[in-house]
Amino acid sequence: MAGIKSINLDGEEIYAFNSAIYIFESSAGNTLEVDMIVSEVTLRKYQNRESLITEIEMEDGGLISSFMFLKSVPGKLPRLSLFCELDPDEPYEGILRISEEQQDFPVIEAGITLEEIRKVEMPNEKITLKLNLPINQVEWLKEKKNKELNGLFRELLGEYLEKPE
Repeated sequence: MAGIKSINLDGEEIYAFNSAIYIFESSAGNTLEVDMIVSEVTLRKYQNRESLITEIEMEDGGLISSFMFLKSVPGKLPRLSLFCELDPDEPYEGILRISEEQQDFPVIEAGITLEEIRKVEMPNEKITLKLNLPINQVEWLKEKKNKELNGLFRELLGEYLEKPE
């Protein structure tokens, strides 16, 4: 079975923790499909797009370039799933074929945890806090820039989370 060496979406190489490429054969027609486990940051960047220009470099040296569409596939880990119609001029040698009766899809989540993904790329999340503080503390906080406050809270929370309970 052919493996993926690298993936470019809209000209940008993305890091995939695991991936699978296969041809799905159904009565409606055959499609080339790519499933990949990515970081939450990558998922947020691409999940709302309808389609992407995709370049896939295969481990055997082959290159597949196509305009691919995104589809939603549930899972516990951040995942991008792409598909496109088969190019009649492309041989697709060594690519796994899955029929609609078989539906034995490659398992790409095995052995990967969200904690491991976050070690590679941790997403940032905006949060709004409502606090009841003495006026001198409120005034001090208002004097600070967001960048300073972000650093302060990261440091404070980092120390708090690292303490053994």
